[in-house]
Amino acid sequence: MITLYVDRQRWEGHLQHHLATHPGLVPVAKGNGYGFGIEALAAKANELGVDTIAVGTYDEVVKADGFHGDVLVLTPWRPFELRATYDERVVHTVGRIEDLRDLAVKAERPRVVLERMTSMRRHGFSARGLREAGEAIGGDDGGVRVDGVAFHLPMGHGSHLTEVDRMMTDVIAAELPTKRVYVSHLTDNELAMVRATWRDYEIRPRIGTNLWLGDRAALSVKATVLDVHEVERGDVFGYRGRSAPKHGYVVIVSGGTSHGIGLEAPNSNTSLKDRAATVARGGLDAAGFVRSPFTIDGKQRLFAEPPHMQASMLFVPAGAHVPEVGDEIDVRVRFTATSFDRTILR
Repeated sequence: MITLYVDRQRWEGHLQHHLATHPGLVPVAKGNGYGFGIEALAAKANELGVDTIAVGTYDEVVKADGFHGDVLVLTPWRPFELRATYDERVVHTVGRIEDLRDLAVKAERPRVVLERMTSMRRHGFSARGLREAGEAIGGDDGGVRVDGVAFHLPMGHGSHLTEVDRMMTDVIAAELPTKRVYVSHLTDNELAMVRATWRDYEIRPRIGTNLWLGDRAALSVKATVLDVHEVERGDVFGYRGRSAPKHGYVVIVSGGTSHGIGLEAPNSNTSLKDRAATVARGGLDAAGFVRSPFTIDGKQRLFAEPPHMQASMLFVPAGAHVPEVGDEIDVRVRFTATSFDRTILR
């Protein structure tokens, strides 16, 4: 099994602290639910007492059925979206004037958040488009209830304050029937400064990673050892008939591609250190050795061959302490790309 262990007291303390220091918090529960699952996060959001959560897609609205409040869908509504639900508590994101008009016809006064395009350039209205939306909502093409405006900002690109101030000016110019603004990826200092500058507006932070995964020391991941085989140099093993490079052990552990093990998301490689690490990994790949995320006897061990669907084969040289069948070993994972067999709060 791949097991996520959670220090309940520490994790819940972190959640409560985040709630207290981020007024208007909208927890984000999307994708794999940051490793916990959307259903579990929806239940936890009820305990936190928030009135709104955000999911990524319309498919995820059903998974958040256990939440008692409103569900904001982050992916913009489109006319071809067959999975959309128009429940009273569902809030739709809209980023194009034609979608705003089509949605008004599709449902009876649906609730919407108007997304303003940011420097991320993913979805949203331009400044001019937002003014057009304001005119449409104020005229015969209205038919929607505006719950707010949204700014989905990029991460790690310096201060966002100048961009936010410019977009807030656009919101004012659009004369929208709302004083609520949802923001993503503002630092705590930026959030405080935006609130101080725009006191007439309700600024609501949408937070996922920093909320659920913000205290990594509260979380640990373990893989179960399924089998251990001693091998000599030249012994053949695995799907691909590889041979052992020297005396050691092939250790089979839980966790494979179906869990997200061995799957790595692209990164920006912005620093010299990052690029050097990429070159080093490439050298290992070329030699037939790839470092795994599994730790045995204090070291990250090499994959003996590419991970299987639900298990991985590791090579551990003789002389290292080898775990026994049934033991658990540490494994480093990307929480947003990993499926766990079980989660244990303790």
